[in-house]
Amino acid sequence: MTEFVSDVKAIPYNDERVYGLLSDLSNLERIKDKIPTDKLKDFSFDSDSCSFAVDPIGKITFQIVEREPNKTIKFQTTNSPIPLTLWVQLKQVVENDTRLKLTARADLNPFIKPMVSKPMQDAIDKMSALLASLPY
Repeated sequence: MTEFVSDVKAIPYNDERVYGLLSDLSNLERIKDKIPTDKLKDFSFDSDSCSFAVDPIGKITFQIVEREPNKTIKFQTTNSPIPLTLWVQLKQVVENDTRLKLTARADLNPFIKPMVSKPMQDAIDKMSALLASLPY
């Protein structure tokens, strides 16, 4: 397994509020306009899953498989050329100061690893920055 970890991001809201928004994927409706349509296509979601198409990979679907209130949201791909697990980790430092970290683990074979490692790390970094900038 190859692991990709974002920098820790500060969010100026309490962990309950951040978790409440991120643990229900139907809230993505609020940020749909921030999603780059040149990178992601056919974006759809419900409360427990989201799907999108990425060129040249194809359609990817993430499903929430575990929720630990105010701490962790774990996703797994159900439709993806590469098996992938993603964790959103939250830790409240003080009131209205929650830290967020994303971790992704992918089952990459030695042939594909050099080609996808940099784009995967960039995606994790951009995703964490986007999540940290949301108006919770």
